[in-house]
Amino acid sequence: MAAHNTTGKWGEEKAAAFLRAMGYDILERNWRCGHLELDIIARRKDVLAFVEVKTRSQEGEYAAIASVTPAKRLACAYAADAYLQEHPCTCSLSFDVVTVVGSTPETASVSHYENAFSPRQLLRKDQKRRSRAY
Repeated sequence: MAAHNTTGKWGEEKAAAFLRAMGYDILERNWRCGHLELDIIARRKDVLAFVEVKTRSQEGEYAAIASVTPAKRLACAYAADAYLQEHPCTCSLSFDVVTVVGSTPETASVSHYENAFSPRQLLRKDQKRRSRAY
């Protein structure tokens, strides 16, 4: 396994443990629908969180959060929509980012950005762009 895959795997483990400690129930990890993937789907009370995890071994936290590009946010929005088609939910939705920064699981720091982005505007722009293409 490549080093970045190993780092990403322990980063997701650390993120899931962090969320559990914050009172979240982890419903899914690495949920896939076609080419779309959600790193973590978690629930706390009446909030369903779709969580993108970014792990960086040497770069700072800014680099980790900045790597959640508009394209990645859009992919998360489409994946969340696919998940909700299979698992209808009336609770509030949150699109979160968890950053894990450090060279080892023992020394890494974890930050949780709740409601880090809203997919509505991204989806509207993408649908307009797609309709103009046809």
